[in-house]
Amino acid sequence: MGKTAASHLRKWEGAAPALKSAMKRWWQLLLGLWTVMPPIWAGDELLNVCMNTKHHKREPGPEDKLYEECIPWQDNACCTASTSWEAHLDASLLYTFSLLHCGVMMPGCEKHFLQAICFYECSPNLGPWIQKMDSSGPGERILDAPLCQEDCEQWWEDCRTSYTCKSNWHGDWNRSGGKNRCPARAICHPFPHYFPTPADLCEKIWNHSFKASPEPRNSGQCLQKWFEPAQGNPNVAVARRFASMAPSWERSYTLMAFSLLLSFLSQKALLLPPTFLCSLSYGSAGPQQSSFLGPSLNGAAPAGGLEGH
Repeated sequence: MGKTAASHLRKWEGAAPALKSAMKRWWQLLLGLWTVMPPIWAGDELLNVCMNTKHHKREPGPEDKLYEECIPWQDNACCTASTSWEAHLDASLLYTFSLLHCGVMMPGCEKHFLQAICFYECSPNLGPWIQKMDSSGPGERILDAPLCQEDCEQWWEDCRTSYTCKSNWHGDWNRSGGKNRCPARAICHPFPHYFPTPADLCEKIWNHSFKASPEPRNSGQCLQKWFEPAQGNPNVAVARRFASMAPSWERSYTLMAFSLLLSFLSQKALLLPPTFLCSLSYGSAGPQQSSFLGPSLNGAAPAGGLEGH
């Protein structure tokens, strides 16, 4: 290390106590912001929203003519009356998908699917679980929305004697006849063959749109795919609970900017000219390559849920 570098190093060492004290105050301020900011931004943008899909409304609102299993959402719905009616057809016009790909489905089993479709299309309380289908496109889906334990168990129990030929209904169907048919060599079996447990049914059937929660109904920690309209929508409180735990992009960006400013001020406080940095990096042997190359950001958007049939 040359005389100039050594001189700068002595200056830096002399300033270290004051710098340490200043940095401590800056980080205390940053931690204080983490404490203060959540009540301002925490999750409000995730409440009372509709997904950006072909059949969803842009904003939730009253729909007094919703059909059958979609009626619970008539006070505040993301679906229209026509969407609710189309959801109940044997070969749904929403997804060109038939529940009868392995013959007649038992009425009790079919009812659960109609409720699940209405829940997906009509609920304005799915914000905390909405994900973009593709980062370059407008489509969205839900991922791992926690269904209450009873919802999964009763769905599985009522479908035990109905038949299907696939565990993931999202894709890979034979659509040569204009609607979904079982793929080649896919054999129709009772539901428990493809879904050994209630959790398997809830989580696999629509590509992890839903997640089986161990929590019971009315616990405030899980979603009900159907509810009695007269008793009010229990999912409002659940969405608010999960939204309050979700990171806010606005808050994250603000804190990131503050952290970068803190880093800049830290370097400024060092008062180190470029010649000193160069002398440490290059020394007498020339430039050295950094050993940290950073992570590779190859995050893939999740595959679609119900909308992807």
